[in-house]
Amino acid sequence: LQVDMWQPSSTFHIIEGTVTDVRVPQNTSRSLLSYLQQANIQYTILISDLQKAIENQTGLRSHRNRRSLSEYNYEVYHSLDEIQSWMYHLNKTHSDLVHMFSVGRSYEGRQLFVLKLGKGSRPYKKAVWIDCGIHAREWIGPAFCQWFVKEALQTYQTDPAMRKMLTQLYFYIMPVFNVDGYHFSWTNDRFWRKTRSKNTRFRCHGVDANRNWKVKWCDEGASFHPCDDTYCGPFPESEPEVKAVAHFLRKHRKQIKAYLSFHAYAQMLLYPYSYKYATIPNFSCVESAAYNAVNALQSAYGIRYRYGPASSTLYVSSGSSMDWAYKNGIPYAFAFELRDTGHFGFLLPEMLIKPTCTETMLAVKNITLHLLKKCH
Repeated sequence: LQVDMWQPSSTFHIIEGTVTDVRVPQNTSRSLLSYLQQANIQYTILISDLQKAIENQTGLRSHRNRRSLSEYNYEVYHSLDEIQSWMYHLNKTHSDLVHMFSVGRSYEGRQLFVLKLGKGSRPYKKAVWIDCGIHAREWIGPAFCQWFVKEALQTYQTDPAMRKMLTQLYFYIMPVFNVDGYHFSWTNDRFWRKTRSKNTRFRCHGVDANRNWKVKWCDEGASFHPCDDTYCGPFPESEPEVKAVAHFLRKHRKQIKAYLSFHAYAQMLLYPYSYKYATIPNFSCVESAAYNAVNALQSAYGIRYRYGPASSTLYVSSGSSMDWAYKNGIPYAFAFELRDTGHFGFLLPEMLIKPTCTETMLAVKNITLHLLKKCH
């Protein structure tokens, strides 16, 4: 729960015993702290100057060569324009392994670009779908998608595991799923989550793109109210971004064997179901893949991820992309919740991009190689 505005006279209902993040305007911070002390409420200041932390990530810093594609920096966050220029550049310079295409357009008319990665050695190959940035403010997701592509291209010649992956599989990688929302999080509201579609009856914008899928749509864990962060939309696949990706996945569902979606934050590896407490039919195969993946991840820096069904490991949510993918015949469907566990939250510092992506890469490689084995 995040309370965006503090006023001493205002009242909000917070359940006793829960942890609450509060973003406080600078001019009212003293009155809030005074109130908390008087009320004997324990508090910790996580980020002392939130505005400065935001500006550090979004500020234009020319000395970092953000726009230089030949020296592209994978250890900083990039704007949508920079990411799309990077995709064009790879498509042109690595045509033997990379093919860029669009699955459609967003609500505001932006192209929904995907990179197809792999060696075109045979006409039919199994495939893995990877998407990042369904929720706009979770910037570490798009950073990981770019990191994955970089690692694949740089280590293809030298790493036997990567060579095997790119020879035997195709990877469809969508670095920014929610392009309109991601752009908005850079220009207007760093903590924006949803898409940017307009609602005719309310002044609120956007739909939660991870509650808009046609699987137990708008049930528990989703909201019918357009102003809520978990608004499920007026109907399933109402968002052009969701509709476009769902159409592509349906069209290629016989080929795609794994669906991986990257979110933040919680340090978890989740698998179906999200919308109910029940065991999936191929539980043992998926569970062993998750167990091995979190162990591989932990081997890098000792970061321990919790893993399990999303409903019991995180919370119940309906209309998620992961459940939809599984229900539509993709046997391995996972959602990663990347670093951290709440100290920095969505404002994960750029210095943590490299360790986060390095350890996540080990988990993804582990899951991918698991696909290439027979699991009964």
